Amino acid sequence: METPKVFESEYRFLLILWQEEPINSTTLAKICKEELGWSRTTTYTVIKRLRDRGVVQSENATVTTLVSKETVQTAQMDELMEKTILAMRSWSRFLSSSRARYRTVPPCTR
Repeated sequence: METPKVFESEYRFLLILWQEEPINSTTLAKICKEELGWSRTTTYTVIKRLRDRGVVQSENATVTTLVSKETVQTAQMDELMEKTILAMRSWSRFLSSSRARYRTVPPCTR
């Protein structure tokens, strides 16, 4: 199973959850207000989104993670490496095409 994408704000939320779980959703909302500046509804929205993507579960108002911190961090590192490799390939193609263009320009004569 592929690790679901976790965005930066969700990751900050998960850092709290990994430290506090299992935790009552009301208590979690209070912590998120203090640490992240989130409203109660923002916290519940993030819980719902992460639940829908299979990252957390919420049963009887108790929230727990379904994905480990290490798994999320590994997926984030893999994504960063893929982006870096793609950027390097793109940059390499750009440099190759630039060199080819400059080779076809005749030298300046005075």
